Amino acid sequence: MEKQVKIFDTTLRDGEQVPGCQLHGTEKLVIAKALDKLGVDIIEAGFPISSPADFDAVKTIADEMKHAAVCGLSRAVKKDIEVAAEAVKTARRPRIHTGLGTSDLHVFTKLRITKEEVIERGVAAVKLAKKFVEDVEFFAEDAGRTDNEYLARVIEAVVKAGATVVNIPDTTGYCLPEEYGAKIRYLKEHVPGIDKVDISAHCHNDLGLATSNSIAAVQNGATQVECTINGIGERAGNTSLEEVVMILRKRKDLKYSTNIDATMLTAMSKMVEQRMNMPVQPNKAIVGRNAFAHSSGIHQDGVLKHRQNYEIIDPSEVGADGSSIVLTARSGRAALDYRIKKLGVTLDKKELNTVYHNFLKVADVKGLVEDEDLEKLVVKYAVTNAG
Repeated sequence: MEKQVKIFDTTLRDGEQVPGCQLHGTEKLVIAKALDKLGVDIIEAGFPISSPADFDAVKTIADEMKHAAVCGLSRAVKKDIEVAAEAVKTARRPRIHTGLGTSDLHVFTKLRITKEEVIERGVAAVKLAKKFVEDVEFFAEDAGRTDNEYLARVIEAVVKAGATVVNIPDTTGYCLPEEYGAKIRYLKEHVPGIDKVDISAHCHNDLGLATSNSIAAVQNGATQVECTINGIGERAGNTSLEEVVMILRKRKDLKYSTNIDATMLTAMSKMVEQRMNMPVQPNKAIVGRNAFAHSSGIHQDGVLKHRQNYEIIDPSEVGADGSSIVLTARSGRAALDYRIKKLGVTLDKKELNTVYHNFLKVADVKGLVEDEDLEKLVVKYAVTNAG
């Protein structure tokens, strides 16, 4: 039986922290509504105390969401929590997300307090948040670089205080998957009562391991993954929602599932790309424009004979238009014949060989051969010769 993994989307909070990605309230609402329709379980709508505009955006989203829980971020500070509570209070499922740093580096150089004071502040923050909402998530910032024994003490204390979700962030993207997975497993085995709360993975991509770390967390007991559309986020970004969803969808042997409607992923990606002015790299997994493009002759021949030779995802699964056979100098006769037939022209073997020979000359010059180039080649070297 498959276990359900909750998807916590922070595109509108962590994702929006990218320089140049700031959204107006109406734009945030448009994306939030799309996320709600997509099937995310929790939408982190913003950091309410950060500005009046962000407070208003979170409040509006809280008013409008039909299914997803709406979450407001706060530091472990009384005023932050009170403002977050006010912003999310009209949500069908309100959540406050509060916490503070737990690594030695954060405790001694950023917070400049003792480790015992960290626990005291964390407990106080959770208890205060519980006065406003039932659903309280606690984040142990820089948990990835926090000693496991101390981290377990912090998590045990906030669980006892009433936290319903404990977030174990790899804030700097430092952990290797086996380390991060082991950290989640350690907490599962050493924190009393942790089986009664959700364990959340919040991973950054500084070393390109955010998705791998999130999957390792799930395999070791995490029940929630925090992610963003297209993997956008501070510095190198966050865990990519579409990657996590499709890994769990395609790897049936893992026996996990999500509530996400995968057929909306491509459209969702394009919406975020356009509204947040963050271009998606062409080779981005799942949603990049080259994700289902084939230009190598060997790959083209294989995918034309049987799609699964080179595509483990059917493009329609993620709402993409379909596979594309891209013609370059690396393409073979099978791909050329396929593209010519798409134009409504059928060539015999001799004609195809003639066109192919001249196609390579064009490809060497132009790089990418388009339909209009093919039409000229067919007219010049096949149809004319046939006549």
